[in-house]
Amino acid sequence: MAKITLSQAAGWCGGRVDPKYADVAFLGASNDSRNIQPGQLFLALQGVRDGHDFIPMAMEKGAAAVLCTHCDGDFPAIVVEDVRIALGQIAAGERQRLGMKVVGVTGSVGKSTTKEMIACVLSAAYRVAKTPANHNNDIGMPMAILSMPEDAEIAVLEMGMNHFREIAYLTQIAKPNAAVIINIGTMHIEHLGSQQGILKAKLEILEGLQPGGKLLLNGDDAHLWSVRDSLEVIPTYFGVNNADCQVKAEDVRNDGKVTFTVKISDETMNIDLPVEGMHFVSDALAAVSVGLAMGVTPAQISDALAHFRNMEGRQEIFEAKGYTIIKDCYNAGPESMAAALAVLGTRKGRRIAVLGDMLELGVCAPAEHYRIGRIAAENADAVLAYGPNSSRVVSGALTGGMPDGLTGAFTDRDALVDALKLLAKKGDILLFKGSHGMHMELALEKFLKDET
Repeated sequence: MAKITLSQAAGWCGGRVDPKYADVAFLGASNDSRNIQPGQLFLALQGVRDGHDFIPMAMEKGAAAVLCTHCDGDFPAIVVEDVRIALGQIAAGERQRLGMKVVGVTGSVGKSTTKEMIACVLSAAYRVAKTPANHNNDIGMPMAILSMPEDAEIAVLEMGMNHFREIAYLTQIAKPNAAVIINIGTMHIEHLGSQQGILKAKLEILEGLQPGGKLLLNGDDAHLWSVRDSLEVIPTYFGVNNADCQVKAEDVRNDGKVTFTVKISDETMNIDLPVEGMHFVSDALAAVSVGLAMGVTPAQISDALAHFRNMEGRQEIFEAKGYTIIKDCYNAGPESMAAALAVLGTRKGRRIAVLGDMLELGVCAPAEHYRIGRIAAENADAVLAYGPNSSRVVSGALTGGMPDGLTGAFTDRDALVDALKLLAKKGDILLFKGSHGMHMELALEKFLKDET
């Protein structure tokens, strides 16, 4: 990553710097004083606690300078009216200075996996940077940009939201050369009212799209297909079920791994993905589409995806203590929950779904959790649910035909784990899935720790 001087950053955000500190430089930024690295810019954000209270700790740990609204002491600082807005302005300045191309990725389900696949494909031909983990909001994405290496040729930036105008803000910072929308689901419907509202919010990504930029949309999503004639940018569509897509998947198979043939005009390429689940096909098609748009050859794309490895916590399948574990604890919505259960359903053996609540569904929550319970009954032999809506999941499972003795609803994580220990037998396949805020990884950790 490149060093940025305080005077340079202040010029981008309109901040004030004491002249004696103008040439102080920083590498990257952090809003966590506990984990800040030497040489980083500390962000004194206003959250549950006032970040200004942690400036001494950050400086003691080696922060190069502070971005703050007031400076009570003598240390290198950029003083601004709003730290969050200033962070975005500094990131926008750095993005422009680096001159790299940017691929922006959004959607309701599968953003992170698609980002990882796109980065995997582009890495076959370019030096690629990407947003790490869940750095997809108004703090995380700008911090990611400030940590990108000087020689990055392409950045793949994930953009998340749960309210209107959040993606509009991110896209003005990122100024993408290509924008990808994976799907329009029901995640965050609590704040956006309807899927039409979610569609409107996702399309905000176009507000920052560079002139001549590419728009890549999932043609199997009815909401995204419906806007094809109303957009100023002519989109390229990818899909499996829509014959009118420019990038199409054919002969799709899911048997321990996902294989399919991609057809583009009269040309074809074979894709062999080392993952399980039909839901990964759309993610891979997005990566193929971006790769082709950026000049990556079909042979490079096919080889890159054959060696793809997903992020930790995203459908990790492994053996532990005599069980097959499917760890998919990063996040969850109705669409991704159904996809994870479908993967569980393909497994041979006794299958137990350990499901945490899906958050931010608003008034849709009771019906969606009940529906997931019905789907669980089709794909699992037992279901244990955790959270305020756990009884709705169990009700759906019972209605779907699952025996009463093979279900359980819990609002205490330890009680959930105790029940699982009584139910599970060596050789079982266990799926752990839930929204990030339910921390199902903790249930998995405790279960495995308690196993002898």
